[in-house]
Amino acid sequence: MSAAPPPESLGNVGLVSEAARETAYQLVMAVNTTYAVAAQLYTSIPGARIVYKYVKASYQNDPYRTLLEVGLVVFMVWYWFNRRYKPGSNDVKLTDKLTATASDNNIARRTQQEIQELIDEWEPEPLVPPLTAFQREELDKLPVLTSAPGLKVKTADGKERLNFSTFNFLGVMNSEEIKDKAIESLRKYGVGTCGPPGFYGTLDVHMELEHRLAAFVQAEAAILYAQGFSCVTSCIPAFAKRGDIVIVDDGANFAVQKGAQISRSHVRYFRHNDMADLERVLKKVHADFAKKPLTRRFIIVEGLYANLGDVCPLPKLLELKKRYKYRLIVEESMSFGVLGPRGAGVADFFGVPPKEIDIMVASLGNALAAAGGFCAGSKEIVEHQRLSSQAYTFSASLPAIMAVGALEALRVLEAKPEVLKTLSDNTALVRAPLEKLDAGYAVTVSGVAESPLVHVQLHLPSRDDAERVLQDVVDQALKDGVLVTRAKYVARQEHNLPPASIRIVVSAGFTRRDAQRCGTVVADALRRVLKQHRIIK
Repeated sequence: MSAAPPPESLGNVGLVSEAARETAYQLVMAVNTTYAVAAQLYTSIPGARIVYKYVKASYQNDPYRTLLEVGLVVFMVWYWFNRRYKPGSNDVKLTDKLTATASDNNIARRTQQEIQELIDEWEPEPLVPPLTAFQREELDKLPVLTSAPGLKVKTADGKERLNFSTFNFLGVMNSEEIKDKAIESLRKYGVGTCGPPGFYGTLDVHMELEHRLAAFVQAEAAILYAQGFSCVTSCIPAFAKRGDIVIVDDGANFAVQKGAQISRSHVRYFRHNDMADLERVLKKVHADFAKKPLTRRFIIVEGLYANLGDVCPLPKLLELKKRYKYRLIVEESMSFGVLGPRGAGVADFFGVPPKEIDIMVASLGNALAAAGGFCAGSKEIVEHQRLSSQAYTFSASLPAIMAVGALEALRVLEAKPEVLKTLSDNTALVRAPLEKLDAGYAVTVSGVAESPLVHVQLHLPSRDDAERVLQDVVDQALKDGVLVTRAKYVARQEHNLPPASIRIVVSAGFTRRDAQRCGTVVADALRRVLKQHRIIK
């Protein structure tokens, strides 16, 4: 260690005063002393030389890493000494109504009195908005079932009705064979795993169902979800993140809308099934984001639209997706097990290779009369969701009884594809009497002929009036032995509220006579109610 220079050598005597030279000397001595202490401490710490060599090698020609880690150390120090949150520190302070001369007992009494006054004045917001007069009237007349749901149900008045309000497309809901398999699985596996799939929640029947579903829709792999609604609402955000672009058909169902919203992506809507408008939106997005970083981009549609009963134009969608380099997500809760020669969905319906659809999502609660949902696609698409899809990662897995029921229903569909022909015939029998009302009754039967989901729309100037009239039609049909329902929506949250309609769900389990009776009863109820309300003469 070299000695400090004498004060005389610190500068020109003529330019620096005696006091300045003394201050500089003291500063140099302090620095030297500090350095000497640090050097002595460094040599006394075991392994200090090894650490020094590692740090020197690690930070060589990398000043950014040094700045980053120094910043992290500063943040840790600041966070450690920062003010901690203590429960009760944010309590509401009462207004100062007390006098300085009051006694302690008087202060306590008046404080309690003020607290009680605030409690008495507080009015909590209702959990749900109050019912309107129409809603109360509808609730009072709601039919109560006294039997298990199925093709025919008994209501509280003891009468039997045909059930055209349940999504039981293939008629397997009350299959005795499926019931026997379900009871057997209940005794073997119990009621549920009580754990997510990635943590002691996966059973052999789950893996078998995933394999069978993937093979049926001709995809590389499939992943099973415990809830049908959360399947699509979780699948979309698993791939589309903040800053990405999502283009959605404005006729898509509520679950698709929520999935797009949760993703926090840039969401754009195009007019329902309007491919010219879709191309317009794609061009605008291309122009708006041309100079921005490349992002993931998706088009989301339904195979068979739950709110309207029509089918997406898949060939044109595939053409636009390839031209503008988008991925295609198709929600097929209504089309799976229904459309196509095999019932494999919209790709089967159009004769398009299933791999052209990047991501297929569907519920198991409709055609297969079970619960849960699944997503099918490439192996990479599926495996990504096992850690990135919140509904899969954090939800308890599907009960084995539901997985076994879905497996048995899928076997029925594969072994008896003629059930799809029966479903198509029954749909035509239901639609025939209703389509005759189109001309003079302000009534439209929406959707395609192949759709077993029939919406009978009533077009009136006031939606409230249309809802009341349709409810009277539902009540009249119930009296005549057919159970149907109005299509209901969360009106304030729907992006594009569909027209008021009666929803009729056709099943392959009905006989031809049952299907004819449903169409005739609903058509007659429409005639009588519309005349009663003087909407027609």
